[in-house]
Amino acid sequence: MSQDRRVPREVEHARVRTVPIAVRPNKVRAEEFATPPGADRSFAGFMKSLPDALKAQDFRKVVDAVVRAATRKRGVIVMLGGHVVKTGIGPILVDLMKRGVITHLAMNGSAAIHDYEIARFGGTSEDVAAGLKDGTFGMAEETGRGLNEAFVAGQTHGWGMGESVARALEGSSALAHAEHSIVLAAYRHWIPVTVHAALGAEIIHQHPAANGAAIGDTSHRDFRRLAASCDDLHQGGVVLNLGSAVIMPEVFLKALTVARNVNGGKPTDFTTADFDMQRHYRPTVNVVQRPVLAGGEGFAITGHHELMIPLLGWAVAEALDSR
Repeated sequence: MSQDRRVPREVEHARVRTVPIAVRPNKVRAEEFATPPGADRSFAGFMKSLPDALKAQDFRKVVDAVVRAATRKRGVIVMLGGHVVKTGIGPILVDLMKRGVITHLAMNGSAAIHDYEIARFGGTSEDVAAGLKDGTFGMAEETGRGLNEAFVAGQTHGWGMGESVARALEGSSALAHAEHSIVLAAYRHWIPVTVHAALGAEIIHQHPAANGAAIGDTSHRDFRRLAASCDDLHQGGVVLNLGSAVIMPEVFLKALTVARNVNGGKPTDFTTADFDMQRHYRPTVNVVQRPVLAGGEGFAITGHHELMIPLLGWAVAEALDSR
């Protein structure tokens, strides 16, 4: 090896330039920090105490968008997955319907099933692993028969699937907890309620009373109803996807496409937000990103449903009451 090996170069550190901190742009300022509990222990005080940063900032923007839409009579479409219903969020959504905030309630099949069982029997959600061993998972007689018969009636009378479920509940002689049913609340407040089935993915499709033609007819009618409700999103509406990782993001993207197809590219300039426990591909692209490329803003709020959705409901109610 050569003995005249060259020493590696080093930068002349004394030549490094600095800038005064006064002229450096800062992404974080002390004025944006959270505040600890003080004299004001109200929910409004709690909201004001949050730091003006990252997801707390996004959360406020979503709340503001919902409040603006409600006060300006623009559409607020709320889409649900089943987990949202069975974690006890129904009363929060019922309150938002009573306040005139929600203009369309859409859900996947599991959300409707959980809601139906809570309303009729006061309980829902079974032990899947235990029932799978002996083939009894999802085989509740009353749930399967009641809902499938509702769909057949809906096909006969030209109702959507959501309307069919609501009418079945309304016609029941005894309901354990009608006050908790989001499907029934929407129907009673003249809010379109739609259910978007995935054939074979829901327990009621296992039942002997299942009728594929009735399921398809009523659910496709609800798809058309959701597409029609998308019109009301134009210039100021809001779409909230609460806990649906696949079905509702896919259905919404197609419904929005149909709405824009028949309305010359409208609706545009609305807000979307996905609330879920973890980030998924379809809600991210089909709710948060793609729909607002033509105008608007999308947000992704990550957190447990049983925490984040009550926070949203309370924040919206507080903002509306303070106006």
